[in-house]
Amino acid sequence: MFAALAHRDYRLLWSGLLLSFIGTFMQSAALLWHVSLLAPNRRALALGFVGLARVGPILVFSMISGVAADALNRRAVMLITQSLMALLAGVLAVLTLHGLTSLWPIYVLAALSSAAGAFDAPARQALMPTLVPRAQLPNAISLNTIAMQTASVLGPAAGGLMIAVTSVGWVYVANALSFLFVIFALLLMKGQGVTHLTAEGRRPTGNFTVAAGLEGLRFVFRAPLIRSTMLLDFFATFFSSATALLPIFAQDILHVGARGYGWLFAAPAAGALIASGMMVKMVDVIERRGTVLIGAVLAYGAATVAFGVSTAFWLTFACLAVTGAADTVSMVFRNLIRQMETPDSLRGRMTGVNMVFFMGGPQLGELEAGLVAHWLGPVVSVVTGGLGCLAATGWLAAATPSLRAYRRSEEPGPGVHASAPGVQGSVLADVQPPANPEP
Repeated sequence: MFAALAHRDYRLLWSGLLLSFIGTFMQSAALLWHVSLLAPNRRALALGFVGLARVGPILVFSMISGVAADALNRRAVMLITQSLMALLAGVLAVLTLHGLTSLWPIYVLAALSSAAGAFDAPARQALMPTLVPRAQLPNAISLNTIAMQTASVLGPAAGGLMIAVTSVGWVYVANALSFLFVIFALLLMKGQGVTHLTAEGRRPTGNFTVAAGLEGLRFVFRAPLIRSTMLLDFFATFFSSATALLPIFAQDILHVGARGYGWLFAAPAAGALIASGMMVKMVDVIERRGTVLIGAVLAYGAATVAFGVSTAFWLTFACLAVTGAADTVSMVFRNLIRQMETPDSLRGRMTGVNMVFFMGGPQLGELEAGLVAHWLGPVVSVVTGGLGCLAATGWLAAATPSLRAYRRSEEPGPGVHASAPGVQGSVLADVQPPANPEP
């Protein structure tokens, strides 16, 4: 179950990220709670603008960061980005502990942190597959998911407890310190900049040019499997970004306070942690991966609808846990399909393009959820979002036969990439839309 952890550099980075993710999720929960307290009369809009502040840098820097991850030393890029994010969390902590009363510094620091994260994610996700043999890549991806989901259970719960016992500012302090674990792990790694386990020497790098960025775009949009997994991710998170409204549900509908809010924020991760533990064993034996992926996203949308209409704490908790479990199953197969189908020389650029979908979707979704909640109420916002997720997933599944039919036995072997540039033909290759053409 833990074969990938036998490799030293992977084990170091995995351990550092696990501890850092705990701090990140603590701050994510605390920041939304903080914003809701600073804007008591316009909470829905204020919470929605958090997503807007985060999505701008992602849209601006996603392509540049993907090229950087393929052209530069990925470990060095991570050292810079992790250090910047630690500094920004520290600044937010100092401002808060000195009595921050305005929203705009929170939005500015959230945007700057998102910009640093936009460069960190492609470098991190492109580095990880080089730390283990190709045969152990499914196991490594499952363990990455376990690290994130474990942190997303412990982080919000610890953050809610810390807010109740101390203050929001100390949560930001904890997050700033958590980045040190990743920085320390990166400094201890021995194989930076090389293809770790193939004895091929230094990893071939690309050029830091516009042409290199366009090559990554062409690769993604000429590969139906990769493109459809990105669209699934975007639609699900755009329509079902319910966690942005959790402070309102906790305060006005369920009346559970800061501690209850911390547990609700951790509920998706509780379900995700159980699912990720199961996926470590099951990911290598599930054959119909495309069907399972689509079913998981449909379950995510249905559970979101149920959460929207619930007025009981434990039913809400259970619905949120189901969304987390379903999202984890979806996440494992989305990441696995993309990593297996992408050559190492294009992984950074593929991840850069994907950031627009997997990070842009939730942030734009928070804005959409906040606006709808402001106009029609939080319940309508969450329920219509879940229904939108179901409709978009059904349409995308019907429009992409290759995704529905994708099987484990069809994955390319070492050195073979079915989605290499030029293989798939046109952007609309292998797509048979039922009514309207696929975008």
